[in-house]
Amino acid sequence: MPIDSIVTNMGAMVALQNLSQTQSSLQTTQSAIATGLRVSSATDDGAAFAVAQRVRSDVGALTSANQQLGGVQGLLSTTVTGLTNISNELNTMRDVLVSLANGNTSGSQRTQYIAQYQSDLANVKSFFQDASYNGKTLIGDITGSSGKIASVAVVRNEVGATYGIASFGGSAFLGSINFTSTLLGSATSVQAVISATGTFMNKINAVGTQLNTYGAANTYINNQITYNTNKINSLNSGLGSLIDADMAQESAQLQALQIRQQLGTQALSIANQAPQSLLSLFK
Repeated sequence: MPIDSIVTNMGAMVALQNLSQTQSSLQTTQSAIATGLRVSSATDDGAAFAVAQRVRSDVGALTSANQQLGGVQGLLSTTVTGLTNISNELNTMRDVLVSLANGNTSGSQRTQYIAQYQSDLANVKSFFQDASYNGKTLIGDITGSSGKIASVAVVRNEVGATYGIASFGGSAFLGSINFTSTLLGSATSVQAVISATGTFMNKINAVGTQLNTYGAANTYINNQITYNTNKINSLNSGLGSLIDADMAQESAQLQALQIRQQLGTQALSIANQAPQSLLSLFK
């Protein structure tokens, strides 16, 4: 190929190629600065982008799981509050039953104690009915209650594993301590239901067991939310290390590329002027 040619300008071709490479690198650097990401699409780094997408999916799934756990956390908190009030009311009812177990309690005094017991029982029913959260309840299966009793199997992590929480029937519980006036009218009968193995004491123990069960479940849910949150933070940290741009480095790179672009433009301009010098050969 002739060194001096007006058909093929090798200097201009080389200068243009270098300028194109510089502009491509400049676009990449400008994108990194604008987005804050070293890898913003599969064209930047296919392998890193694929890993990043998987990590983003895990983060999204864990976030969704925490939202579901948060709802159950509210339900459990409401349940524990309801059972605590029920337990307190049962203690008051036990005091009444102890008075009724006294054979010397008779006449109008006994009638008043029976009325107090029935009033306290109505309070227990209200506590069962009101222990609902977002239209659901674990204990309030009472006719006319605002919620529907249901066991819970909540998703606890990003792979769909669940944590189960059983329900506790309020209707059956109330039915077992809804003593008739005839039973309450007999000191001997009352003594039997408040004995160590009596019906009433069994129900007090049952409420204590459920308080322990739902309290432990609430602790588990809290711990799981904390674990998921920590895992999300770790995943986001790893994701940042994988795809985030080093802004100090990108800033320095931007300045260098801008200078290269200016020099490349000048080199192309000079190369394009080379054929003009050939005109002097024909003067």
